[in-house]
Parts: sequence; structure tokens; C-alpha cells
Amino acid sequence: LFALQSQLSQALNGLSDRAKEAKEFLVQLRNMVQQIQENSVEFEACLVAQCDALIDALNRRKAQLLSRVNKEHEHKLKVVRDQISHCTVKLRQTTGLMEYCLEVIKENDPSGFLQISDALIRRVHLTEDQWGKGTLTPRMTTDFDLNLDNAPLLQSIHQLDFVQMKVSSPVPAPPILQLEECCTHNNSATLSWKQPPLSTVQVEGYILELDDGNGGQFREVYVGKETMCTVDGLHFNSTYSARVKAFNKSGVSPYSKTLVLQTSEDTQSEEQTLPFPVPLERSQLRRMSPFSSTLNLQPSFSGRSYFELRSSAHQLSLHSSLQSLNSAGELSTSGCCLCVPVAWFSFDPASAHADIIFSNDNLTVTCNSYDDRVVLGKTGFSKGLHYWELSIDRYDNHPDPAFGVARIDVLKDAMLGKDDKAWAMYVDNNRSWFMHNNSHTNRTEGGITKGATVGVLLDLTRRTLTFSINEDQQGPVAFENLEGLFFPAVSLNRNVQVRARSG
Repeated sequence: LFALQSQLSQALNGLSDRAKEAKEFLVQLRNMVQQIQENSVEFEACLVAQCDALIDALNRRKAQLLSRVNKEHEHKLKVVRDQISHCTVKLRQTTGLMEYCLEVIKENDPSGFLQISDALIRRVHLTEDQWGKGTLTPRMTTDFDLNLDNAPLLQSIHQLDFVQMKVSSPVPAPPILQLEECCTHNNSATLSWKQPPLSTVQVEGYILELDDGNGGQFREVYVGKETMCTVDGLHFNSTYSARVKAFNKSGVSPYSKTLVLQTSEDTQSEEQTLPFPVPLERSQLRRMSPFSSTLNLQPSFSGRSYFELRSSAHQLSLHSSLQSLNSAGELSTSGCCLCVPVAWFSFDPASAHADIIFSNDNLTVTCNSYDDRVVLGKTGFSKGLHYWELSIDRYDNHPDPAFGVARIDVLKDAMLGKDDKAWAMYVDNNRSWFMHNNSHTNRTEGGITKGATVGVLLDLTRRTLTFSINEDQQGPVAFENLEGLFFPAVSLNRNVQVRARSG
């Protein structure tokens, strides 16, 4: 009996321990219920906040896209209204000439008719020519050439899910930059990369990043599936750091090793001999610090300018630019020979008006219209000191071509300087004026003829633009406080032919 009681007592002790553990487990489960409720509230709040952030980002992007549509709308209206105004003036002139000619035909005095008939016939033919090719063709379509590519975003939304609910695959390994295929040419850089040979992890794409050429922050320049990318429009004579990483649904890989790239000092560097003796001070204007800024990752402007007062106010800009050249300490001169780093450019057929005629490897331009048409250089500048020349190869009937700089979206069917996207000097055979946003200033005596040379000095360190004719500065500093990306620009008609001498 005693043995059985002892055995039952031991069994009860074990059962009591299990009961105690069960009570503790129930307390734990009840605590879990409360914790699940609290975590659920917190998780829902986090999910709502994340979705609201996506909605806010979409609304901001929506506002940006609507702004672009409005700008396109205003641009189309402006182009069409300008063409209406232009055509109305021409039609009024044509109608007036027709009415006058009809009155002359009715004239009973033969001698009077003979005196003016030849001049009238020439004038009629000239007016008819002005209604030539393209005049009665709309310069702008009514369609909006904008197509919102929302398919990737919709796909991403449909794929939006909780990572924890899926079987996670590992993130990709860091890509390997293929040094033998990475190179620079002028102000472009080509980079190539691959996945490690033994990697079996699926990769959905790559992200290529470059810094700003001054040791600043990295910025994404390419996102996609390709393993080679060429980045155009970098700064000349600059050192860039590049890196790449891979990504898939599980996340982003670590970065590859950083590759340092050096862009060219120039696109065609050589020793150049000036075609005529030039004083040392003036010859130094040909040296410039080239900086091509089609991409323009992070331009910087000091916003300061300083000058040394000279005897002539018109020498102020040229002298200050020379001081910056002298202080750089990189110019080598011997007699009339210069070794200079240069940024070469030619005229750009892609952005020019359809009436512009190109020749001489796009270094020479003229026009088939009597109206002014604009053509830009291929290379844009946003910092540094730049000088180029335009040679007047043909100059008939005293037209007034314009020379200067412009934004990429400048009006192409009006004289340079008519809108707020260009800063120019227009000049005839006797005098010149500066013009920006249709404001004419600083009339200066002295014009151009066939064989003349117009010089353009763009100093983005001091943010000034200065002009010269035949090596003599024309007028005072033309424009100040210039900031942004500028392209060499010319406007001309069929009576002028111009040749660019860049570098």
C-alpha cells in the first residue's frame, strides 16, 4: 500500500509540473494575443503610411507631368500664333502689291508704265519667292508627341507584395567591372561589367552611378538590364568615379569596386600656329578651359566677378578674362605658336532650322531663306572660359547676321536674341547692337564685310559674354550674370555664309 501511495504521489508531482507549465503557457498565449493585436495596429499604420507615400509621390509626378503638358501647350500656341502673325504681315504686303500692280496696269500713260514696269516685275517675282518652300506649311503639329509610359509602374504596383510571404532568394553578388572594355573618348565614358563567373543568383538589372567629376555625391546615370553603357556630355579634363550594383526582387547587391576615369583635355589637341602675328595679350584669348555640359551632373557657379580697371571701359571684360588665363599658369607660348586645350565643335543639323544649309563637315552654314534662321553648335558649356570665331565667307546686300549663345530650345525661325533664350550681337556693314529678349542695346560703330572675323568670348567663371570683330573688342561687356548651359549660336539668311573656327 505504502509503495502504491508513493508511486501515485510521484505521478501527481509530475502532473502538477505539467499543469503549472500549462498555466504559464496559457499566460504566454494570452500575452501573444495582445501583442498580435498591437503589432497588427502598428503594421497597418506602417502599411498605410507607405502606400500614402507612394500616392503622394504619384501625385507629385502627376503635377510635374501636367506642367510639362502645359508647357508643350503654350509652346505650340506660341509657334502657331507667331506663324499666323508672320504670314498675316506677308499676306498684307502681297495683297497691297497686287492692288498696286492692278492700278498700274490700268494706267493710260504708256511712258509712266514703262518707267516702273521692270521694277514692279522684279518686286513681284521677289515677293513670290518669299512664299517659297515651307512658308505655307505649319511649323507645329496639333498632336502632342507625348506618350505616358505607365506600364512599368502598373506592373510594379501589381507585383507589390510582402517579401516575407515569398520564399526569398539571395541578393546578387557585386558586379565586376571589365577594365579592358572601359574607356573614355573626348567627354564620353563607356563602362562595361558582368556578374561573377560562379554566380547563379538571378539578376533583374543594374544601377550605374557616377560622381560629378569633382569628388561629389554619386548619382544614378543608368538603370536597366544591359551590361554596357556610354555616358555622353561629361566635363572635359575631369576625373570621374564610377561604380555599379545589381538588383533583384530580394534586394540590391553591394557596389562593385570603384573605377576612376579621366576625360580628355580636348577632342583634337595639337600645337597650332596662328595665321598672322598676334600680340601676346590678345593671343591668350584663344586658351580656354573646356567643359562640355550636355549631361551637366552638378554645375557650380561662384557668383563672384572681379576686374582690374583699365583705361578703356571696353577692355574691362577682355582684360579680366586674360587675368584668369594668366593665373592658371598653363599657357605655353613661343612666338606665335600656342599649345592650348580646346573644346572643338561643329554646327548641329539635328537641332537647326530646316532652311539651314550645311557644308564643310558642318563647319560652314548658310540659308535658303530670306528670313533669319538659327543654328546651334553641337557642344554646350556651363562653366569655364571659351572662345571661338566665325569667319564671314560671303556677305551680300548688307544683311545683319547675329552671333552669340543660346539655350537648346531657342526659337529657330527668328533672329538670334528675339526671345529670352539667346544672348547675341547682330551686326551689319556699319554698326552692331546687342540683343536679348528683343531688347536692343549698345549700338556700336563698326561692321562686317566678306572676310571679317567675329569673335565670341564666353567667360562662365565671371558669367560674362563679350564680342570682337577682327580681333578688336566690339562695344562693352555685352551680357553679365549668365548662368546655365549655353550653346554657340548663329542666325543668318541666304545672303550670308559663315564658317566656324572653334578651338
